[in-house]
Order: sequence, then structure tokens, then C-alpha cells
Amino acid sequence: MARYETTVTSRRPAAETFTYLAVFSNAAIWDPGVLAAEQLDPGPVGPGTRFRLTVPFLGRPMPLTYRITSYDHGRRVVLTATSRLLRATDTIAVSGGADGSAVSYEAEVRLRGPLQILDPLLRPGFRAVAERAAAGLARALSDDPAPTEPPEGQPVPPRRATTRCTEAP
Repeated sequence: MARYETTVTSRRPAAETFTYLAVFSNAAIWDPGVLAAEQLDPGPVGPGTRFRLTVPFLGRPMPLTYRITSYDHGRRVVLTATSRLLRATDTIAVSGGADGSAVSYEAEVRLRGPLQILDPLLRPGFRAVAERAAAGLARALSDDPAPTEPPEGQPVPPRRATTRCTEAP
């Protein structure tokens, strides 16, 4: 299993920050590792809402359907995707008020079945991908306007972000 945690501060109000991040298809804007993303269910985001993200995996594009499995409006959202190769869980918690907010973001990927033996090989690559995503998230939540499309070619250096990557047994 590979796990990554980051905390990013935002000068944007907590409610605005949460709304932006709960619409998980916005990950295509701030995460350079997301090739494409879309919300699959119409209407407001809440428990059960699904998003399809396409990410590179083992050199190929892999679609993952994330579903909101836990939703505490304005505070915390948990999204889970399961494929035949892996299970991914992203947990986003937002705290703060009108003057700004802090985002705690945890991402976990666990290979499934016989591929579990490759978990140690997954960790370094996952860390690199997660650090680029954290940098993009920090930029999107900074006091600068959020980008309308993913940055071209290069990851954005992190601003006001702290990260920690842990390896689970």
C-alpha cells in the first residue's frame, strides 16, 4: 500500500474551498497526473456522487470511477475507486472560516490480488505523483486565481504546503 498525506493552506473561505474540492472532477485542473475527469451524476455533489478520472498507470491510461463514500458537507469528503488492479481512497478535510482554510488531503492506493506483491515498487512512483498533485493543489488554492486548465509540461512548485509520505506494512 502506498499512502500520501499533505496539508495545504488556502486564503479562500473554507466553504468555497470545500465546494471546489468536493467536485472531484476539478482534480483535472490541479493534479497534473489526471488526464481527464468528469462528474458522472447530475446535480449537486453529495453521498454517492460518482466521478470518472483517467490516470496513467503502468504506462497506459486507466479510467477510475470514484464514488463519494462519506460526506460531511463543508468539512470532509471521502472518495473511493476500485478497479481489478487497485483500490484508491482519497480523504479531503477542510477546516477554517471566511478568512481562509486548511486542507488535509490523504491519498491511499492499494494494489489488489497477486499485484499486492508489487506494492514496494508502487510507493516511490506514487510519492512522485502525489507531490506533483500537492503542488498543483497548493497553487489552485493560493491567493492567485485557480488555473482553468492543468499547467503545461511542468509541475508547479508547492506554495504553503506541507507533505508527508508514509509506507504502510
